[in-house]
Amino acid sequence: MRACVQRVSRAAVTVAGEVCGSIGPGMLVLLGVAEGDTEADARWLAKKIAGLRIFEDAVGKMNLSLAAAGGAMLVVSQFTLLGDCRKGRRPAFTAAAPPDLAERLYNVFIHAAAEQDVPVATGRFQQHMDVELVNDGPVTLVVDSG
Repeated sequence: MRACVQRVSRAAVTVAGEVCGSIGPGMLVLLGVAEGDTEADARWLAKKIAGLRIFEDAVGKMNLSLAAAGGAMLVVSQFTLLGDCRKGRRPAFTAAAPPDLAERLYNVFIHAAAEQDVPVATGRFQQHMDVELVNDGPVTLVVDSG
């Protein structure tokens, strides 16, 4: 599993003109599920990301987790994070999990993130989404489960 985590002032996902998920301060998590990923990977990654100390404390140091900062998480499925661009000009997506497995593990991740005492909003799996965000910092990290 691979996640692109962005600390945001706000973020929203729109599908067919309808906002389906939005948050204020917190993190936007673009989540890619790879072939061979497991429920244990999804749970581990959700806990890891929710616990990342990337929010500023009273003295301006990145020292607070999402829950400690009072933020929320917006999770958006993003199979293109598994794109392999080493050969040619068209990315290969053979490392991405098939849609049925990816959707199941995406949902496991969402439930595991919610268990970390943070509000969780989502996009819509396998839909064309417009993702809008204000990156705070900017702070952007790539986190892999394996």
